[in-house]
Amino acid sequence: MSMLSGHDGVRAGSGPSAAWRDRKAPPPEGPCADADAVFMDVALEVGPGVVTPRLETELLVQEALTRMEAEPGIRTVLDLCCGCGAIALALATRNADIRIRASDLLEAAAAVTRRNVLRHGLGDRVTVSCGDLFSAFDGQGLEGRVDLIVANPPYISTGRLDSEKAQLLEQEPREAFDGGPYGLAIHQRLIREAPDFLVPGGWLLFEFGHGQERQVAALIARRRGFEPAVFACDQNGAPRVAAARWRGGHAAG
Repeated sequence: MSMLSGHDGVRAGSGPSAAWRDRKAPPPEGPCADADAVFMDVALEVGPGVVTPRLETELLVQEALTRMEAEPGIRTVLDLCCGCGAIALALATRNADIRIRASDLLEAAAAVTRRNVLRHGLGDRVTVSCGDLFSAFDGQGLEGRVDLIVANPPYISTGRLDSEKAQLLEQEPREAFDGGPYGLAIHQRLIREAPDFLVPGGWLLFEFGHGQERQVAALIARRRGFEPAVFACDQNGAPRVAAARWRGGHAAG
């Protein structure tokens, strides 16, 4: 659970202690040794061409669970940029009342997520699509019906990725890390397009990179209809997750 810090709109969480250290979820042991990683007690296949979940993302899951606990009416959840399905499965295994639609741009990732859903017997509550952000849900009738959107989009700038973070691309897809010139290209689209799917009072939660909180707050404020962003911090006090409630309305973003 998170608690309010001494700064308005910022929460200090019990999540990971580093802003970005490339701390991958560890490999499993014992009966689940045939999997590739364990994220929040969920054994996962990852495989080549699919990003391994990072421990930093636990904070995003914890923030989503906090809102589900506070608002039991949350039922319909979208997980965008799902990777191997770590977030969707961590949420689904902890809340039997929600139904999750997960999506990823890469078919390789969507296929791995589907296998992980089957591994845990959650096919009746977690469905997986492939597509570019919300276009993955075209024709599913989800517009205006989603209670919570959670996403871990790419947030490393192209220049930084090509230099100090180039090692991330050796075995994992560039699309999972490259957030454009300033690291926020996908976040801009996410904030702009999410209101078409959220119910009034619904939540948008997403992870972002170290030092990006001011830009994120400005993007959310610019998209009229959202309440001011609330940030969750790691144990070092670095904001890493944004949460914004959609009030409703049809103001242009």
